[in-house]
Amino acid sequence: MLRARVMLLCLSNKSTAFREPALRFCSTETFKEKVSVLKALTAQLVGKDIKIQGWVRSVRSQKAVLFLHVNDGSSLQNLQVVADPNAPFRELMFGSAVEVCGKLVKSPHEKQGVELQAADIKVVGTCDPVAFPFKIKERHDLEYIRQFPHLRCRTNSFSSLLRIRSEATSAIQLFFKDNGFVHIHTPIITSNDCEGAGELFMIEPASKAKCASEENAPFFNVPAFLTVSGQLHLEVMAGYKSLTVLTFSSLLFGVNYRTRQSFFQFNFYPENLSFVDTVFINFQVIENLFQTATASILSNCPEDVERFHKFVAPGHKDRLEQMIKNPFKIISYTEAIDILKRQSKAFAFKPEVGIKKFTQY
Repeated sequence: MLRARVMLLCLSNKSTAFREPALRFCSTETFKEKVSVLKALTAQLVGKDIKIQGWVRSVRSQKAVLFLHVNDGSSLQNLQVVADPNAPFRELMFGSAVEVCGKLVKSPHEKQGVELQAADIKVVGTCDPVAFPFKIKERHDLEYIRQFPHLRCRTNSFSSLLRIRSEATSAIQLFFKDNGFVHIHTPIITSNDCEGAGELFMIEPASKAKCASEENAPFFNVPAFLTVSGQLHLEVMAGYKSLTVLTFSSLLFGVNYRTRQSFFQFNFYPENLSFVDTVFINFQVIENLFQTATASILSNCPEDVERFHKFVAPGHKDRLEQMIKNPFKIISYTEAIDILKRQSKAFAFKPEVGIKKFTQY
């Protein structure tokens, strides 16, 4: 990877039309505090020398000043960097990885709170804008973005999704902790089928696959599988000293539902309560969990949620806001089947009591 160091002179203080510190050279060693773009945007560090690291989202050169927009994935917003346009900046292109040191100051523009006056810019990694699959002024659809799994997190849609998932995970964990649940680490390799919850995938060493003709004993002496649930282990723990327990597992699940979702990986949060005399207690825990986690996401990821509301899933934000305001309606299994039967939509599989639930329902 080509590494280049671009030393930018700060603009002199002769004019107040631009936001520039006194003329100086600054080395990266001068700046001790490395911060994220998200923290820089909060304006808590105004007046301090800071260092940020991220990727260039846009470059705009004017006669008297050079503007860079830099993002590190911590926020949907970019941090504007103001630099000297006379310095060499051939490597500063869309997608380039940079390290910028300078002073964080208030911005004179109403639509942005702060900006970074660059004293030193280091190009950590260059980017060929022609070969780079994402273009600066194009909005790419999700199917196209998924073709580049190693780069998709740099797009607004996927970076927003990752931040929302992270907030959801933290909110769920905090809810269970605040309500007295004990987190149990259940095994991912098991010899049980866990109530036939899904198709099991056997674990065998690669060397045995190469010698499939040989009849060898199982690697673990008994057939071993990737678990489809930690539920059985939780039930044992819940019966021990009346623990209220949960686990978090990333599972592989396969079911012959004749849909594209017949095999998938998902995150699973099973929980077990002891001494429960009515199923409605469980319902209340689930309702409180959904409302608490959703409220946390709407509160802490407003820009990311708004982006999905605008470009990906219009209307979902409104439904989420209604969900946290109103109590859940509880219906029986039979009532649910009756509702499906009354629908005017023609289902490929007729809804009946006992039939496996397909995604079309």
